[in-house]
Amino acid sequence: MARTRNGPRSNGMLPLLALHAASEYYRLDRKPPVTAGLIAANSLIYLRPAFLDPILPSLQEVWFNPHLILKNGDLKRFFLSPFYHVGESHLVYNMLSLLWKGIQLENSMDSAEFASMVAVLLGMSQGISLLISKSLLAFFDYEWAYYTEYSVGFSGVLFAMKVVLNSQTENSYVYGIPIPSRYAAWAELALVQFLVPGVSFIGHLGGILAGLVYIQLRGSYNGSDPLTVIIRGLTGVLKCPVRFLRRMFPFRRRQISGRGPIGGGQRGISVSGFWRCHACTYENSAWLDVCEMCSTNRTATGSANGMASPRSAHYSGDLPLEELRRRRMERFGR
Repeated sequence: MARTRNGPRSNGMLPLLALHAASEYYRLDRKPPVTAGLIAANSLIYLRPAFLDPILPSLQEVWFNPHLILKNGDLKRFFLSPFYHVGESHLVYNMLSLLWKGIQLENSMDSAEFASMVAVLLGMSQGISLLISKSLLAFFDYEWAYYTEYSVGFSGVLFAMKVVLNSQTENSYVYGIPIPSRYAAWAELALVQFLVPGVSFIGHLGGILAGLVYIQLRGSYNGSDPLTVIIRGLTGVLKCPVRFLRRMFPFRRRQISGRGPIGGGQRGISVSGFWRCHACTYENSAWLDVCEMCSTNRTATGSANGMASPRSAHYSGDLPLEELRRRRMERFGR
């Protein structure tokens, strides 16, 4: 979340973001739609294409400012400010972080639950930031955060997502430094505040606190929350025409990556730049030597030409899905 009054745009980074996102989605077996939708929404709001420009508020109309929000009851600033960015580097940095965290979280739950989580984290992070700013004014007579600070950006929500993601692992990484997961978000908050000028400390702090509150509330609640149920119902209605068209015009889609058969269905054979792990059947990029899903060494899956060989004793038997997810989170939960 950037703190600013006006931010010049830079050029040339969005094509790289699009290329990286397309590459990541190409190699995924399950393409998380909510993460893709969030990245597209943030990018379109920043680009302001001609068909959206008349209906999108300007940046000046959505800056998050506690005084204006409470004085005017301005919910537009409260809910829309996370989707606006002051520059291309600001947008790309946040979207790369969203791409990584979104893929991990959405693939560990269903898309409706992930959408519900993002909506709750957005509302809580904004509300907590508002409460902190008002409390600083009321109890410490600190006026800057309440009257003067203007901020936009998705990073408050990203800090909340990082807390939720880190709750699934014991260890994490902050800029390549291994840190216990319970302290990772706090360490990143301190480093970002020190290394990046102009960021909103209160916005990021609100995100971390929102993530902690969400974990506590989710742990005390059994079953799906009401918002998830509503989202599932809406998506079910929207999918009805798609299912009808698929029944009317059936087609077979060739699977090109992920779990499951490709071509002849033999394990360990490299197809179109991928190699299949002999332990869990996950298909990895040919550039990788270790399976992303279960951390099996590529040499344990077969010879240099990709042909399968007997499994090692350490990876004998099929691993449960939850164990594979846990290993993947331990390896990449940063």
